[in-house]
Amino acid sequence: MKHLGIFGSTGSIGTQTLEIVRDFPEELSVEVLTARKNVTLLENQVREFRPKLVCLYDEAAAEDLKVRIADLTGVRIVTGMDGLLTCAAYEGYDTMVAAMVGMIGILPTIHAIRAHKTIALANKETLVTAGHIIMPMLKEYGVSLYPVDSEHSAIFQSLQGLRYEGGVSEGHPAIRKILLTASGGPFRGRTLSEMQHYQVEDALRHPNWSMGQKITIDSATLVNKGLEMMEARWLFGVEPEQIEVYVHPESILHSAVEFVDGAVIGQMGMPDMKLPIQYALFYPERRRMVTKPLDLFTIGALHFEKPDTVNFPAFSLASKVMKAGGTLPTVYNAANEYAVARFLKREICFTAIGELIEKAVANHRNIIAPTLEEVLMAEQETYAFLQGCGD
Repeated sequence: MKHLGIFGSTGSIGTQTLEIVRDFPEELSVEVLTARKNVTLLENQVREFRPKLVCLYDEAAAEDLKVRIADLTGVRIVTGMDGLLTCAAYEGYDTMVAAMVGMIGILPTIHAIRAHKTIALANKETLVTAGHIIMPMLKEYGVSLYPVDSEHSAIFQSLQGLRYEGGVSEGHPAIRKILLTASGGPFRGRTLSEMQHYQVEDALRHPNWSMGQKITIDSATLVNKGLEMMEARWLFGVEPEQIEVYVHPESILHSAVEFVDGAVIGQMGMPDMKLPIQYALFYPERRRMVTKPLDLFTIGALHFEKPDTVNFPAFSLASKVMKAGGTLPTVYNAANEYAVARFLKREICFTAIGELIEKAVANHRNIIAPTLEEVLMAEQETYAFLQGCGD
């Protein structure tokens, strides 16, 4: 029996993880649930799965939840960052599903590593901004980390012939290149002038995947692929020059690895996030999953093209940020979080997301090999800069 702590249980990855728990009640239990402020959904999850420890980051929402579940016994409710860290270190679970959105996931993940929890990582910002801190910690504490993002899971699955131990590796001389695929998002083939007029509803119409709002917008700008490049660098111990992005509109090949002998091994399947989640939870074993089978006869053909770096400038900038390293990935990520939040509130146009990221990166004085405190400070300085510079 694996005992799970699901951090971000009301989001897309969290709710799909709970679907898997329903499918395997004799192998998976839920001991910890956390959410930002979705009281109603979290209440339903608590009543169904009966975790021992629950965190609602928003204090008012946590008080509301206490009233709502006053009839239940044995459920402790905590709040804020202190509450998240209490959950991360809680002795009653063994596997953290890190499904929180944003840099809020860094500190809980660090605490979970220190508490020797296995990490199923869907929170890419943790490695984008603090990969140089997290990866050595995994080795120091003997902790395994398994990627949940579909692309990184595909890479991880493609590397199994190298007999990795303990999850992701520090790199391998047999790897020539990581082939990271991207759907191209809802605006593939469009120009900047066209995209300037697109609204929130347009950006949220992803052609292949059902995801949360923030990551769907990131897919539309291709920022998500930029962040995934930075994450892959740390996960698989490769140099930035070894990561190549292919736009693949069918989203059937989820990513691949090219080896030094010319062989290319990839993972294919229908677009379904439950597959990489389930693989991370049960690794190295595979479990039956009720899903639509891949029918290559029906699909007919797979297409690949180079990313459009002209009309998606934020993606082009991501390569430069990844190579520079230091605190620049943090600035890139924080500026994107700030800009996406404003776009979802309809305060800025779609193309302004990339413009704000470029402003923040150009303004920042990079710190190489930053401490955790410097990473978190860079995030706050980025927010302050963008709030002060106007649109």
